[in-house]
Amino acid sequence: MNEHYTYMQRCLDLASLGLANVAPNPMVGAVLVYENEIIGEGFHQQYGQDHAEVNCINSVKEQHLHLIEKSTLYVSLEPCNHLGKTPPCTDLIVSKKIPKVVIACTDPFDKVNGSGIKKLLDSGVEVITGILENEAIELNKRFFTFHQQKRPYIILKWTQSENQYISAFQGKPIRISNALTDVLVHKWRSEEAAIMVGTNTVMNDNPSLTTRNWVGKNPIRIFIDRDLKIEQTAKILDQSSSTIILNQHINKREGENVFTQINFEHEIIPQLNELLYQKDVQSVIIEGGAKLLQSFIDAGVWDEARVITNQTMVIENGIRSPTFEYKTCCKQEKIQNDLIQYFSNHKKNKAK
Repeated sequence: MNEHYTYMQRCLDLASLGLANVAPNPMVGAVLVYENEIIGEGFHQQYGQDHAEVNCINSVKEQHLHLIEKSTLYVSLEPCNHLGKTPPCTDLIVSKKIPKVVIACTDPFDKVNGSGIKKLLDSGVEVITGILENEAIELNKRFFTFHQQKRPYIILKWTQSENQYISAFQGKPIRISNALTDVLVHKWRSEEAAIMVGTNTVMNDNPSLTTRNWVGKNPIRIFIDRDLKIEQTAKILDQSSSTIILNQHINKREGENVFTQINFEHEIIPQLNELLYQKDVQSVIIEGGAKLLQSFIDAGVWDEARVITNQTMVIENGIRSPTFEYKTCCKQEKIQNDLIQYFSNHKKNKAK
């Protein structure tokens, strides 16, 4: 049994290499083992391309091909059993006569969700499940949250001074985090499907919300502009990345900019979650301002928070940082004078 955990951990390590490249698909790794020797391995590398199981089997060297039907396949997520952008992985497993499959966890996607395992069992394949299940779910937390709660995985992020001010005063931006931390923040952006800020952040800071300090894709930019008062020269409207402007007046598209009408007489967060769910956006990082961040906290609709504190900076007469309960600090790290803390929400609101 111990070898199951060793090979499944290898699956998870491989799967993680697909971060930022496979969404809205999950990250998946696969390992093929014959008599305690890995003869093939692979992971889902790019959305729309071959799945982990296919890459794993294709990696087997010619001299080992005859061993496939005597081997055990380890996979970090239930193999798919439906035709999407690629053929069902269960069909490949059965056709290769693989006798045993070890799976970390089932797939919550409606078109899979147990049917892959059933297909394997009905075809005479021995199936073992639940090996490093919690670790596999944590790896694909965005995917699981999206399909189980019908909303994107929500990350709150802000930068604050040592005395917990998020900015000096309204209308006067100030750099709080250091340059190395900024690179990390841009890496975070590349890992999420979307990024969101409020009206005041756009007006006061004129942010680009891109990954210019990191090699990676730009997230979809989202901001609130209820009365369409943001100047057309704002960086966030520069057409360099897909941008959604939430407003109360119009629905239209101008190049990469999509103006989306919502009802400001009702709560915004449920409308946002429904909109992003329909657009298959599985994660969003909320970067400000304080009012928008606090609204997610007060609604209880957030999954994790990343708080950067400049331990050498004190701000007087500024805007206070958001405050939140029901949080647990999972880990922390330091980059020069910045303390970065990662929190999880232990009282999630599972409503849309």
